[in-house]
Amino acid sequence: MSVKSTATTASSAANAASVAEVTRAVVQRFLAARIAGDTARLVTIFADEVDWLLAENPAAPWIRPRTTAVECAAQFTELMEHTVPEDARASVDTFLVDGADAVLMGHLSGTVRATGKSFEGPFALHLTVEDGRITRHHLYENSRSIAEACAL
Repeated sequence: MSVKSTATTASSAANAASVAEVTRAVVQRFLAARIAGDTARLVTIFADEVDWLLAENPAAPWIRPRTTAVECAAQFTELMEHTVPEDARASVDTFLVDGADAVLMGHLSGTVRATGKSFEGPFALHLTVEDGRITRHHLYENSRSIAEACAL
């Protein structure tokens, strides 16, 4: 049987809280940069290599595999090129942080520029922060609604 000292347990709890605080701060910077459309700042927030997951959607040109900080940051610019910025909406209803991981859940909507059709639905975004940068970006969204809005 192993017994941890109170000091070790307190130190571990403080370290976990510190990691969670860094994660929350990085995710908040990420959200601020996304809202501002600041791709240069997004490049500094993403790690050099990112585990990017977003279900491929051939109908949506902004949805494709990405692995580098520059590619991940460019997703915002590509999204704005193919959608109507004034119609873009996203709300975060839940923001959970557990150590290096953050999960955001909410709702998004927009209009595809080429078709004038709208899309909407819930989303969940799983981010992981390591060494102060985002190393995982897994987005789950209503890809069917987006594909239908892209169809001519």
